[in-house]
Amino acid sequence: MSFSGRGTTALDRLRDRYESEPHVCDACGYEDDDGSWDAVTSGARVVYRHDCPSCGNRTVRAFRLD
Repeated sequence: MSFSGRGTTALDRLRDRYESEPHVCDACGYEDDDGSWDAVTSGARVVYRHDCPSCGNRTVRAFRLD
């Protein structure tokens, strides 16, 4: 399952928080002002991903839902 759009769930608010902060790529230093995070869940785990548009490096934030 993939999340899209804006909502009012805790997971949507967490993604909004990630998107409101400047994202600087750990690999190349590119600052992606317009970047967004994709969220995917299996039901037991949520993974937020951001791909650097400059070098393609993927930043991942993962959470287990217990």
